[in-house]
Amino acid sequence: MADDRQIDDLDHRIAQARAGGAVRDGGPKRPAKGYSQGSRVLAELIGAPIGGGVIGWALDRWLGTSPWCLLVLVVLSFVVAFRNIYRISKERAE
Repeated sequence: MADDRQIDDLDHRIAQARAGGAVRDGGPKRPAKGYSQGSRVLAELIGAPIGGGVIGWALDRWLGTSPWCLLVLVVLSFVVAFRNIYRISKERAE
């Protein structure tokens, strides 16, 4: 019986310590929205030109128009990437 009270007391003290730690630390940490926006910008800058290049290269191989589809799609993918980055920059970071 004494062991049950000691365990209950210990559980209670652990719960209080965790609650005090959460208040002191400001609660659970979440990445800031600015960090996620930066990740999206990086993904646009890398993904769009690579995707446009791969699709352009494949079309050039298939149609025999080397290097025109590759060049056109890479340029278009950069334009689309910068347009998307502009839209991301318009969002409010909190």
